[in-house]
Amino acid sequence: MKFADVKNDVAFHKIFGNENRKESLISFLNAVLSFEGNDLIVEVAIVNPYQLPKLRGGKATIIDVKATDQKKRQFLVEMQVADQDGFDKRVLYYIAKSYSAQIRRSEDYRQLKPAFFIGVLDFDHTQNPHYISRSRVQDIDTGEVTIRDVEFNFVELRKFNKATEELLTLADKWIYFIKNAENLRFVPENVEDQGLLSAYEEANQWTWTEEELEAYDYVFMREEDARAVFDKAMQKAVQKATEEATLVGQQIGQQIGEQIGQQIGEKIGEQKKAIAAVIGLAQNNVPHSIIALSLDISEEKVKEIIENQSK
Repeated sequence: MKFADVKNDVAFHKIFGNENRKESLISFLNAVLSFEGNDLIVEVAIVNPYQLPKLRGGKATIIDVKATDQKKRQFLVEMQVADQDGFDKRVLYYIAKSYSAQIRRSEDYRQLKPAFFIGVLDFDHTQNPHYISRSRVQDIDTGEVTIRDVEFNFVELRKFNKATEELLTLADKWIYFIKNAENLRFVPENVEDQGLLSAYEEANQWTWTEEELEAYDYVFMREEDARAVFDKAMQKAVQKATEEATLVGQQIGQQIGEQIGQQIGEKIGEQKKAIAAVIGLAQNNVPHSIIALSLDISEEKVKEIIENQSK
């Protein structure tokens, strides 16, 4: 078998947004949300069923997986491979929109049902050492959950490092599948859940159509293009900063002596280099969080440089 990288948009939505294989989404939600007894999801309606992206031009037709269950609870499932500026705000906006869209203006608020966000993240987002974390609205002093209808669940793949023999829960087995499927050639022996077995079957690229394989490769090409834009912006910014740093160093060196000028020039040059790099990357729409990480400075410093430049 040749399994797809489940973190790829096409593979993720083929598995979790497939109307013909809803058992996979049901199993995944019950496992990650730790639903038991009367809370178990037994049926879901997928709001945005699996579609292939447009292969040439335009945005992808795929969006996050949205579903409702037999109790009319709302579920928003998202795969996020890179941290982005405004991620928290976007998550809050999506779940608030999903929650409020259940009723129309003037309808009874008591008709609203709970809404759950499940983010599968290929980066660290919380300080919780466990690979699954849950967030609710609660009292800061007492810890009492004061608003129960909205819940945020984050699955942080980088915190999951279990081997096959260590997979004890269904949640373990699901996250192992999402993180490692592309490197596997066989379904692990300890997989018995029908929903997860269906997910492995859907991830087997030998069963995919030519159109699905083309769309799968297209997503990777799109990601590579984005990385290339970032690398080019970084190269231009560093080159410009280096030229400015050299000029500043030379000018100061001439004014106050070779030794002192070299020291001060290097310091100012480094600052100029950092400023030029930040501005260059920002002009190419690189998120602030990625600029800060790349240049080893804080996001606050990035925002300060950009604001000063615009004055």
